[in-house]
Amino acid sequence: MLDEDALRDALAADPDDVLALLAAMMTATDEGLRAAVHRLAPKLVLDRTRTGRPRRRGVGRPQPARASLGGDLDVDASLDAVVAARAEGRPPGLDELTARDWARSDLALCLLVDRSGSMNGPRLAAAAVTAAACALRAPAEHAVLAFARDPVVLKPLASAQPAARTVDQVLRLQGHGVTGLGTALRAAARELEGSRAHRRVVVLLSDCRPTDDEDPLPAARAIPELVILAPAEDDEEARAFAARVGAKVGTVEHILATPHVLEDVLTG
Repeated sequence: MLDEDALRDALAADPDDVLALLAAMMTATDEGLRAAVHRLAPKLVLDRTRTGRPRRRGVGRPQPARASLGGDLDVDASLDAVVAARAEGRPPGLDELTARDWARSDLALCLLVDRSGSMNGPRLAAAAVTAAACALRAPAEHAVLAFARDPVVLKPLASAQPAARTVDQVLRLQGHGVTGLGTALRAAARELEGSRAHRRVVVLLSDCRPTDDEDPLPAARAIPELVILAPAEDDEEARAFAARVGAKVGTVEHILATPHVLEDVLTG
């Protein structure tokens, strides 16, 4: 049985252990228990991540952009292009006009979750909280990929998939296979190619210990901005890899510390 009141009390007292237990229960043999966990776990992960997420300061402002990318037409900024096009006897092209786009994001994130090896309760919970943190940090443009030998897209960059659905998919991951780090990094870079954001970041959740035959260094060095989140108890190779490719690295000691660690590496 799953007592929801007791669960919430336990979450308040020891959130890391309870989230890890919930992640492990995603594969419970009892069908009713498994269904209850699938219903509750994504919402609880999002709620706890949102509570622990650092607040960002500042007020959003509309950004100028080509009208072909969307937004509201800025008539004053587009006037010269309209006059020039009329003098040539043609309608102005969208690329010549200027829009003001409130929805334009300053950041796009692509999270890469390493699911090679064992995906136990703590690892699953950490991956789910990281996915939730990325969704909250870059709601307009974020993608989530999981990888072992080959990457699998759990949430495409352009998809409007709800964050709870993405968290649920992460919690369903099962670990297996070799670590194809180079292939995964190239897939993440391709996912970000269609982004409209000024800043495009690949977030790698891994110990950075490749076990296939490919050297991942060229793929990592080709990414404009790479940040690595590694477990605090096993971050030595991640730090060495980050130093070789010029990436930022943060270590996660507690599951619910992930939003703060992510914010630190993005703003540090």
